[in-house]
Amino acid sequence: MKKHLNLILAVISGLLLSAAWPLRGFVPFIFIAFVPLLWVEHHIANGGNGRVFGLSFLTFLVWNVLTTWWVFYATPAATAAYFLNALFMATVFWFFHIAKTKLCNNGWGNLLLIPLWMAFEMLHYYWSAKWPWLNLGNVFSTYHTWIQWYEFTGSAGGTLWVLLVNILIVNILIAVSNGKSVKQLWVPALTTLLLVLVPILISKVIYRNYEEQGEDTEVVVVQQNLDPWTEQYTTTPKEIADYNIRLAESVMTPNTRFIVGSESAVQEGIWLNAVENSQSVGYFQDFLSRHPQAAVVIGATTFEFVPQGMEDDFPARKFIDSDAYYYLHNSALLIETNDMQHRNKSKLTPGVEAIPSWMKFLKNFSVTMAVARGTLKTDPVAKNLKFDSHEVGVGICYESAFGGYMSQFTRKGADLLFVITNDGWWRDTPGHRQHFEFSKLRAIENRRCIARSANTGISGFINQHGDVLQKTKYRERDVIRETLKANRHLTFYARHNDYLNRIAVGITCLICLALIIKLEINGLKKRTSRSGKR
Repeated sequence: MKKHLNLILAVISGLLLSAAWPLRGFVPFIFIAFVPLLWVEHHIANGGNGRVFGLSFLTFLVWNVLTTWWVFYATPAATAAYFLNALFMATVFWFFHIAKTKLCNNGWGNLLLIPLWMAFEMLHYYWSAKWPWLNLGNVFSTYHTWIQWYEFTGSAGGTLWVLLVNILIVNILIAVSNGKSVKQLWVPALTTLLLVLVPILISKVIYRNYEEQGEDTEVVVVQQNLDPWTEQYTTTPKEIADYNIRLAESVMTPNTRFIVGSESAVQEGIWLNAVENSQSVGYFQDFLSRHPQAAVVIGATTFEFVPQGMEDDFPARKFIDSDAYYYLHNSALLIETNDMQHRNKSKLTPGVEAIPSWMKFLKNFSVTMAVARGTLKTDPVAKNLKFDSHEVGVGICYESAFGGYMSQFTRKGADLLFVITNDGWWRDTPGHRQHFEFSKLRAIENRRCIARSANTGISGFINQHGDVLQKTKYRERDVIRETLKANRHLTFYARHNDYLNRIAVGITCLICLALIIKLEINGLKKRTSRSGKR
């Protein structure tokens, strides 16, 4: 193919991926989004002109920029994030091209993309540059009645579905280009159509027949609506407590069990070894003395002294005026009348809350937002917070994009999931709306009701089907109340976590091994051939 046609097709793939993404996209585009790029790869693999790496990089850069451009409002470093994520994706696609041409250069070889891409998505759950926002299974969050089977597969099942359909379609196009007649292709065409429709029909049946389980539990969600750049840090602890208390009391009943506030709502700076000295905790406990049947779940910035001998721990920060060290946490608090529990955020936002350990020279400097410096101290594993007969899993902001991580809460006994977040950094853009939609996936995967409190919107309630029961508007102070089902039954996905991605990692290792063996055999043949000529 001519060079300019390669470029056009690469851009079309990027545009289709972007046009499918929530919230204003047309999701079915996702089933053909990879087709133009795979078509280009097919021709290059069979002697055509072009470089797979550069063309795929163009596709993924278009997708990243058009879909997550709003991250720029939180940090100018987003421009590097677009580039790096596109670079990582292009590397995966280039490796797929190499493996395919060396091992199986035909339509079946296209299937190698599936485990390689799924393994890459799993990598985004664990490494320092974690960014699962564009994992393909997330695309169906606005069509949640299509993916009720996520309770068995998680969002990785959606990734598998998307890639398989795209590959089958491009294989049909390749067969047509090779002279196959329509009559010869009706079986693969029908198979592809069924692969799209059958999972949707199965999901519709599950959706219609699934009945919510668990005990009725009344939850109040507060949206305090403070500007995260200014008001959040200039408002006094008493004013912040008053906002949340007044709003909650306006809708509470004697049956209210939880009042949920947003991420980092409490900016007092609570020392976890001296909680009794916290004004904010005191204000909420005074409020709860009038409502002892309830507990407050709210986000806070917390501090902790570094134990002696741990000063070299990467998240440790030195006091300016002493030789002592401290940790900084992004925490979720559960406040009762006479007690307080907490958990610290585990999945940190790259750049904003965490920098790679090899960038130690930036440890004491802000590299993104004015409020970010160094790396926060995390909890090593998910931890439930307990009140009355309930255990609740509280995902803090970015954590709600990690399906496998959120399922840890339910596997440990959580009967409700809360998401507390502060999405105002991104202003009124698709960012906070996409983030809200992803919570629907977590509800389906775990069959848990979700109460979500966002500082500046969107807050809301989501049931075990993934239906939105209520939600607030962006940039409005508000409070809502809902009765949710507190379910303790574990789904297949919650029990087995990201098993599809783990299988993909195993297959990827086998592909790498097969490629190494193939290259060694080819090298041996060449050396033998040269020796024979001598």
